[in-house]
Amino acid sequence: VDEIVSTAKFGDLLEFSYPIGYSHWGVYDEDGYVFHFAVAQGQLMTSIRTSLQGMFPVCGDLLLGETKIRRVPLCEVNVPKGAQVIISNNRHAFKPSAPEDMRLRCNALLDREFQYHLFNFNCEHFATFVRYGKAVCNQIPVRRKNVECEKATAIFSDIVSSKNTAQDNSN
Repeated sequence: VDEIVSTAKFGDLLEFSYPIGYSHWGVYDEDGYVFHFAVAQGQLMTSIRTSLQGMFPVCGDLLLGETKIRRVPLCEVNVPKGAQVIISNNRHAFKPSAPEDMRLRCNALLDREFQYHLFNFNCEHFATFVRYGKAVCNQIPVRRKNVECEKATAIFSDIVSSKNTAQDNSN
């Protein structure tokens, strides 16, 4: 974590590589923080999450379905023991967006709740949308690499556009 914090720049894709072959994804912010798909909080969700993590240590969060985009310290991202965090800007064949566009996307999506879907709406879709403006997931084995999930891109884009329109109208 210390190495990531000392070398990462805003907008870098962070991959939390799990020992069983798939990863959790986030976008580095600044000062040791990361934007990512997190499990919705609350007393009930925390209890359910703890139970699921006990039974399914690697995928308990996925089974909950309800997620929220959060900005948290890198060391607080809930990943299984043995997961490694790396900067993975080279796993997708796209040019990064300008930092101001990435910041706009992060701010517009922060604290939004979403229904998680492993194949069509997941943490990698979120992270790549922020960085590239396209929701992509390359870790699904049966799918071609670097293919945009247009539905996920549209959902994220609509939220970003509506937030920007609302801010423009208030100015």
